[in-house]
This record gives sequence, C-alpha cells and structure tokens, in this order.
Amino acid sequence: MKMIELIRKKRGGGELTRDEILFFVNGYTAGALPDYQVSALLMAVYFNGMTDAETAHLTGAMLHSGDIVDLRDISAYKVDKHSTGGVGDKISLVLAPVAAACGLALPMISGRGLGHTGGTLDKLESIPGFDVNLGLDHFKRIIKEIGFSMIGQTSEIAPADKKLYALRDVTATVESIPLICGSIMSKKLAEGIDGLVLDVKVGSGAFMKDIDSAKRLASSLVSIAMRMGKSCFAFLTDMSEPLGSYVGNAIEVIESIEILKGRIDDRQTELTVTLAGKMLELSGACDFDTGKERARRTLTDGSALEKFRQLVRLHGGDDKCIDDYDRLPQAEHRHEVKADRDGFVSKIDTMRVGLSAIALGAGRTALTDEIDHATGIKVVKKVADAVKMGDTLGVLYYNDKERRGDAAHMLETAYTIGTEQPARQKLFLD
Repeated sequence: MKMIELIRKKRGGGELTRDEILFFVNGYTAGALPDYQVSALLMAVYFNGMTDAETAHLTGAMLHSGDIVDLRDISAYKVDKHSTGGVGDKISLVLAPVAAACGLALPMISGRGLGHTGGTLDKLESIPGFDVNLGLDHFKRIIKEIGFSMIGQTSEIAPADKKLYALRDVTATVESIPLICGSIMSKKLAEGIDGLVLDVKVGSGAFMKDIDSAKRLASSLVSIAMRMGKSCFAFLTDMSEPLGSYVGNAIEVIESIEILKGRIDDRQTELTVTLAGKMLELSGACDFDTGKERARRTLTDGSALEKFRQLVRLHGGDDKCIDDYDRLPQAEHRHEVKADRDGFVSKIDTMRVGLSAIALGAGRTALTDEIDHATGIKVVKKVADAVKMGDTLGVLYYNDKERRGDAAHMLETAYTIGTEQPARQKLFLD
C-alpha cells in the first residue's frame, strides 16, 4: 500500500477502506510517513469529507493507537461529557461531582484552553497544589474512591490524535467535521466509558456558529459512538453570550463552588442538572425527569460539594479554598467597562469577550503560553438587559497594567446596545 494512492483516491472523492485508514494513521504515528503526504490527505478529507463508515474507521484507528483505560472492575455506569468549547463554560467542574454524587463513575480526561475557549485543566490548576498530571493507575484509584477524577491527556491515550491535531493546526484543516469527530471520540472512548453526553455549542462564542453545522457535528459524533457500542446523546446549547457571569480560571472555580453550594440557580445550573439527568437516564438508573431531580438535590443537600472537596484533596490541592476564596489567586487590579448610551444589550460578540480575557492573561493563543490564573472578566450585563449610560457592562480583573487597554477595548466593542429589547435566547436549541 502506498500513501500517494490514498491521497489520489481521496482527492477524487473516493471512500477509504478500514485498512487504508489504519495504514495512514499507524504509519504517521510511528513516524513512517512524512508530514507533507499526510497534510495532502488531510486537505483532501477537508474538501471531500468522509462517510460515516470512514469516520468510524478513523476514530477506531486513532483510539487503538494507544491504551484504553480498563475500568471493568468499577461496577458503576461509566459516563463522560464533552463540550465543543465556549466562553465561561465551567460545567465540568460542577457536573462531575453532581453525577458522582448520584452514583455514576466519570473518568474525565480533559483539555486546556486554546484560543477564545477556556480549559478545564487550567481552571483546576488555579487551585493551589491541584495536580492534573496523574498516571492512569492513580487516576483509576481516585475514581474507585470517589466516583470521578479529572486529568490531562497522557502519552498513552490516543497518541495518533496528538500528532494529527498538531498537523491539522498548521494546515488549516482543524474545522473538518470528520477530523473533529475522530479527535474528540478517540480520546473519549479511550476513557473506557459506557456512555457519553455531548454539549454542542452554537453561537458567537462557539466553533459552530449556526444550527445546521452544529447538527451535522452532533449527528456525526452520536453516530460514531453508537457504532462503537456506546450510549450517546447530544444537546445543542446556546453560546451567543458567555455561560455564567465569570470568564477566567480562579474566578470560574469560585463561581463553580457557589453553584455547588446551592447559591446560584441560573443557566449553568439548568445545563448541569440536564446533562446529569441524561447521564442517569443513559445508565438505566431512572427516567430523564427523575434524573434531573436527583441531580438538583445534590446541590441542596451538600453531597456534590463534598465530592468536589474530596477531588481537590485527592489531587493534592488545597481544599480549604472551598471555604476561603482568598486562598485562590487574586488579581491586583480591577477596571469597569461602562455603557456609553441608554438602551438594551441587543448582541454580545462572545468570542471577543473570550479574547478580552486572553488579553489579560487568562487564556492562551499557543499551547506554550503561560496562564495568569488570577485574571479574567465579570460579565455584568447579558443579552436583553436594560442599560443606562454609565452602567457597568463588565469588570476586568488583571495584574499587568499594560494589558488593560486592549482588553477593555475588546470587551467594550463586544457589546451592541440597541433601542429595542430583543428576546432572550433559550439555552437548549435542539
């Protein structure tokens, strides 16, 4: 088998066989195929797409390029959640302890923030001492003890994805739905899960800007999971404004803890209990509505908060920060961005809000960038809120004064203020 034959076949719109996909995935992972040939094949896939069968073969090849976590000795139903990324999306920090308190097991291998979207690992690392770089054996021990754990991708998990993603990043092929699906599902299925709930974001702060493209992605992801014998369900949710009130790392941890303490009941809480309810339904433990009720109860009886406390302690973190937020990183300065007219917030460019947080140091544009965990943004006004001239739209928390100007300009220009009050966007779109 020769790589040039695969390139020619895909360039002409042909369907690659399982063996052909295995050849290129295994060959590239082993270093036997050059970047320029694999880049050509990725571009052919970008323009011509892949069938469901091809996408499933790609996922399987990437999945089996490394280890699959063996959790057969854990009797609880094993499930995870994947979000396609958003601004202010801290749901994993709340959902995992909620679902674990309901008796599920969640082996969560999470990612870091890149571009305008935040990362679960960066948020967790704002907790002093919290270690996300645990080995798989340690990871499994924590899941056995408390029902969940959150770590970063190890070298043993889907190494083909790591190499292919790096190449996609520099060849403008990241946005290909089959390649996105292979990347997401190879890592998730490597966790040894029984089921998966997907949160596919739609809107100005999401990678998928419209319903149709989000539906295509969601349908493909669910199809792959089911071909692999896993239960799966996808929600399409709104990302036309930041989720919650804070965008950053330590400040999002605080907001998550406040939800776990039952002090916040908003769209974040609604999303959390809905995803947890669907996880419980997939497990066969109860129906969807009962699952949501059980999930909400963990936020009022303290059981989810206790699970989060255990997680922090077992990962080496300072669990005293759960009761004393001053133990988390604190920004030295704050700056309020004001409205320059009366009216209503008619639109928020959510990506610009995320980029404003990056400008303060809360995110990265390259994986090697350092994060300032103390920095971030409080989003005060949301879409459809009334504003008066001089009202605070948002607050910047920062340490480096030289970063403030660009960040403030981006946040100010993220807001569109009109004369008519728009309808509030519903959270669940499909």
